[in-house]
Amino acid sequence: MILIIGLGNPGLKFKNTRHNLGFEILDQLKKEGNFSVWEEKKRLKAKICNGEYKDKKIILAKPQTFMNNSGEAVKLLTAFYKISPDELWIVHDDIDLDFGKIRIKNNSSSGGHKGTESIISSLGNKDFRQLKIGVLNKEKSKIDVKKFVLQKFTKQEIEQLKDIKQATISSLFSVL
Repeated sequence: MILIIGLGNPGLKFKNTRHNLGFEILDQLKKEGNFSVWEEKKRLKAKICNGEYKDKKIILAKPQTFMNNSGEAVKLLTAFYKISPDELWIVHDDIDLDFGKIRIKNNSSSGGHKGTESIISSLGNKDFRQLKIGVLNKEKSKIDVKKFVLQKFTKQEIEQLKDIKQATISSLFSVL
């Protein structure tokens, strides 16, 4: 079984923001695969759906805690589904990578990402895979990081997102 958790913030206010790219990747993955409908699991503090890929059962999850508390949901999900570290994937934005660049890391630090920091703190380790998608652009140096990650994507970036989502999904499936 594989648990893929996309990080983001719940609510329409945060839709199409840089920090919600993890949610968007999971939404695209769900559309392209054979997955059930999203179902809110309050006791797990997440929305989940189930599917399969290459004979592996996959659970997609979007924590409904806010980004900085993602670890609460991840801890509940991994315990409930009895997920080992090698079965856990975290998909999230990365402000240190150029827009659209994809990086897969295993046993990596948070890199300052508050959602990932929360997960490492809650699990007590960093023994999971991270699929990081770059959101860096020239605006980052002009405004506070917190404001930057909560910004909506620019018109030009929105046009590029479809290809970025496809590349991210391809990267993920190439190593599953």
